[in-house]
Amino acid sequence: MAKTILTVDDSPSMRMLLRSALVERGYAVHEAEDGLAALEWLEKNEQPNLMITDINMPRMDGFGLIEALRARPGHRDLPILVLTTESSDQKKARAREAGATGWIVKPFDPEKLASAIRRVSH
Repeated sequence: MAKTILTVDDSPSMRMLLRSALVERGYAVHEAEDGLAALEWLEKNEQPNLMITDINMPRMDGFGLIEALRARPGHRDLPILVLTTESSDQKKARAREAGATGWIVKPFDPEKLASAIRRVSH
C-alpha cells in the first residue's frame, strides 16, 4: 500500500508542485490549505505516514499546527517536515521546539524532498 502524505500549504501552486513530485514517487497525497483545514482532515481520516507543512499560513500557521498535533496522543510520533521560504536559525529552532522532524527550504528540489521523506519515515 502506498504511504500517504498530508501536505499543508496556503498556495495552490505549491500544493500542486508537491503533489506532482510525491505522486511521481509513489505516494498517496492529501492536501489542506492551512493548519485548521489539516486538523479537520485528520479528525475525519486515518493518520498519514507523514505531514509536510508550510509555516506562514492564514487561520493557523505551521507552528500552531505542529504544536496542536504534538499535544494529541495519536499524533505525537507523526513525522512532520516543514517546507518554507523561511531559513533563519531562529525559525528552525522554533519549529524543532514545536515538534517538527525536519526542515526543507522552498523552492524545494524533488530529490532532496524525497531523501528527507525517507530519512524521517518509519
